[in-house]
Amino acid sequence: MAKGGFPGGRMTGGMNMNMIKQAQRMQQEMLRQQQEVEEKEFSASAGGGMVTATVNGKRELTRLVIDPDAVIDAAGPEDAEMLADAVTAAVNEALSKAGEEMAAAMGRLTGGLNLGL
Repeated sequence: MAKGGFPGGRMTGGMNMNMIKQAQRMQQEMLRQQQEVEEKEFSASAGGGMVTATVNGKRELTRLVIDPDAVIDAAGPEDAEMLADAVTAAVNEALSKAGEEMAAAMGRLTGGLNLGL
């Protein structure tokens, strides 16, 4: 009998090659899913719809819409601060949606394993 108890000592080598091929397929699928998410857009509004932010899956701000009435009606520093808060909230919410989508895509692929992705 061959070394390791397997005929010809080949079984362990074959298992390793299968594992490598499986890992390569998984990596390709992860890249494909990542690219799909990166191409999507995620929007969120804040301040009662006064501000809408849109980001892509790369977490880049691609569009920011501010209702003209919010600017026209602004009477003082408090209004500017409120507008800034609304912009921040809308951007953060849109970024959160993009992150959740990426995590969900990777979770479907890894079966829920946390691989630090």
